[in-house]
Amino acid sequence: MKIYYKATYTYKLYRMFIQELESFVTTLGNIALLGLEFLKGLRHFPTTFKSIMYQASRFGVSSLPITLSIVGMTSIIIAMQVAGEMVKQGAGNYVGMLVAILMVREEGVIMAGFAIISMIGSSLASEIATMKVTEQIDAIRVLKVNPVHYLFTPRIIAGTLMMPLVVIVASVFGILGGAVASNLVSGLTYKAYFDSVWFGLYMKDLNVCLLKSLTFGFVISLISCSCGMEAKDGAKGVGVATTKAVVWSFVSIVVLDLLFAAMFFY
Repeated sequence: MKIYYKATYTYKLYRMFIQELESFVTTLGNIALLGLEFLKGLRHFPTTFKSIMYQASRFGVSSLPITLSIVGMTSIIIAMQVAGEMVKQGAGNYVGMLVAILMVREEGVIMAGFAIISMIGSSLASEIATMKVTEQIDAIRVLKVNPVHYLFTPRIIAGTLMMPLVVIVASVFGILGGAVASNLVSGLTYKAYFDSVWFGLYMKDLNVCLLKSLTFGFVISLISCSCGMEAKDGAKGVGVATTKAVVWSFVSIVVLDLLFAAMFFY
């Protein structure tokens, strides 16, 4: 009877669910443990300024073109959708405020996060995963160097510090793109648009945006490095680790964004 039961689809679905749950808990635990080990290592600051600047150039310079493209296109689409109708309804003076609030509160940081995950997060994960499966990390341990401190510290510090700068540039670019699109679609003047922007934005929005971007930069870097450290089984393991890093990073920033919205704007 037990043999027949294990051959049923119900049992297979149950086993699949259990395996996925175990994988989820294991990955979450590894990320938490590696994050704590990274924080402990900050007391000794086990890295160099040169290493941080190299990683910062990856986060800030390499990801900026795709980030500006995504945020700019998003703001243009939003402005094209709402500007014409709002001007017809006599609410043209609120177009800039709407676009600015969306850019600063949500779209700028979310789209920048997606772009950095796609370009930099996946790169970090595959880089560390390759080192893991080719036993380079074991060689680092043989040299009595902590691989978490050596590999994680410059990447996480750079990601945490550069993310707000990328978000600021992307948000400004998105607001400017919305101004151009609003003018072309509805004839809304630039003066009316930017007057509305200043009217609708508050320091709270900017502060929350910066705090959110700092958190997103830290989480994306930590998850990408941690998933890379879990890699095994050769080239296939590198692919699995990279995919896991991207998926976990996407889900994490969406969940964190929901928490920020509930804490500061509910």
